[in-house]
This record gives sequence, structure tokens and C-alpha cells, in this order.
Amino acid sequence: MSAPPRAVAAYYKKTPSPQRETLLAMRERILQVIPDATECIKYQMPTFVVDGTPLCGIMAHTRHVGYYPYSGQVLSQFPDLVDRYGGTPSALHVPIDKPLPKTTIAKLIRARRALG
Repeated sequence: MSAPPRAVAAYYKKTPSPQRETLLAMRERILQVIPDATECIKYQMPTFVVDGTPLCGIMAHTRHVGYYPYSGQVLSQFPDLVDRYGGTPSALHVPIDKPLPKTTIAKLIRARRALG
């Protein structure tokens, strides 16, 4: 896995532990699911883009790590995940020390890709 672009690396570097480790674990899992993604900063968070379409973003918060599917239509398909993790219509609130499993990330990215 290649190093993130400078701006994305700077975001991770300034993020405190344990959020940083959770973000980096999620980054690795996201790139396993979409290895052709490019990384950039959008809306002040690391974002994973394929063919010009942002598929997800991740962001550190004080009490959680946010997973953002870049569409309000994705999480409404998975009420069980929203119940388990908490969140908003546009973000899952992942515990700061428990990254989303790769299978969950893959499911969310498939749903996002299906929307176009």
C-alpha cells in the first residue's frame, strides 16, 4: 500500500491516538476494497475517489471516528449498522478504538457505487 498524498498524511499525523490508529486501519481496509481509489481531502477529511466519484470519507472526532458514504441514500439501506454504531443520515459514528470491519466497509462501498 502506498503512502497517502501529503495533505492526507498531514491530516493523519495531526490526529491524536487512538483515533489515528483507527483511521489508518480503516484506510487500509478501504484501499483493500477499492485499490484503484485516489486519496484527497474533501470537506476537511480524507476522501477516497474512484473515477471522479467520492465513495467515502473518514474523519476523527473527539468521541468517535466518522465514516461518510458521500450519499444520504447509503446508510438508510443499513438501519442495523446505524443502530449498532449510531450516527446521522450521512455518517456512521465508529468507536474511536474499533475500526469498521472490512466486510462492513465493502458492503457500504458497494451500496455507494450502486448509486453512481
